[in-house]
Amino acid sequence: MNSAASAALRAAKEALRGEVKKKLLSMSKDEKLKQSRLIADKLINHDRFKNSHRISIYLSTDHEVHTVGILEQIFKMDKQCFIPKYDLNNQHMDMVRLYSLEDLAKLPLTKWNIKQPSDDDHREEALATGGLDLMVIPGLAFDKRGGRIGTGQGYYDVYIDRCLHDPSGRPYLVGLAFQEQILHSIPMDEHDIVADDVVFPDNTSEV
Repeated sequence: MNSAASAALRAAKEALRGEVKKKLLSMSKDEKLKQSRLIADKLINHDRFKNSHRISIYLSTDHEVHTVGILEQIFKMDKQCFIPKYDLNNQHMDMVRLYSLEDLAKLPLTKWNIKQPSDDDHREEALATGGLDLMVIPGLAFDKRGGRIGTGQGYYDVYIDRCLHDPSGRPYLVGLAFQEQILHSIPMDEHDIVADDVVFPDNTSEV
């Protein structure tokens, strides 16, 4: 992709980010909770979720599909859970083991108000011990084909590229989205993540 096309793609993504952020800000807490419950139920009943043993999942912020209910089910179903550990100084991210909801409650908050283990809390990293079966990924917007717009920081892009070069291979990727985050199409280039599936409340309509 030449520089002009690359600049146009970045501009298109930024415009969509702005539109979707406005929609998210207009959503009430109750609406987010209602949709999150529907999404969690769909994911938990997804064949890939049922058949996966090693699952990574993001820890949600106020503007994302809530994931605590999904975490509860992961532990109830005796699956292994991995969560992101971000390096705030670069694009490096690991997926490290989380052992229980009690373990989660003890984790400190980053400057982004996201819980993660501290630097001196050394934990099992997914790619060091066999990889992942399923990765639940966040995004600012998705389309039904799995196209995704992230926040622009590139953590997931870099980690999934690591998975592609790891003997364990690429996990199945599932995006979670509020209805307001589903777009007709996402402008993408060859390096962008494409989710294998996107779970959202109404799988028949588009925004």
